Amino acid sequence: QVQLVESGGGLVQAGGSLRLSCAASGRIVSINDMAWYRQVPGEQRELVAAATKSGGTNYADSVKGRFTISRDNTKNTVDLQMNTLKPEDTAVYFCNAEIVTAHHMDVMLNYWGQGTQVTVSS
Repeated sequence: QVQLVESGGGLVQAGGSLRLSCAASGRIVSINDMAWYRQVPGEQRELVAAATKSGGTNYADSVKGRFTISRDNTKNTVDLQMNTLKPEDTAVYFCNAEIVTAHHMDVMLNYWGQGTQVTVSS
């Protein structure tokens, strides 16, 4: 069974920083894209940042210049450094990864972490 475990959420004042981390574990053969999403109650989950296996990245316009995604392919981890946080960044943040496992080597499946709360006070 594959698991994505997030850590690093919390409460921070506007202008502050937080770093989220996500580690994938289990019988992993390979990981394609890894990403961070966020969701506010009553709204759709939205992509915050994504990182390809080869190192490419893309960001939501709302976080460009403030957030940085990074991954370590040797450790199956992806981090999100969040700087200059704003109250509108408050959400539950989810780690996502496209993974080929030893159980199903012919398909790539989408996995989600359990989510971590980020709250930015004004």
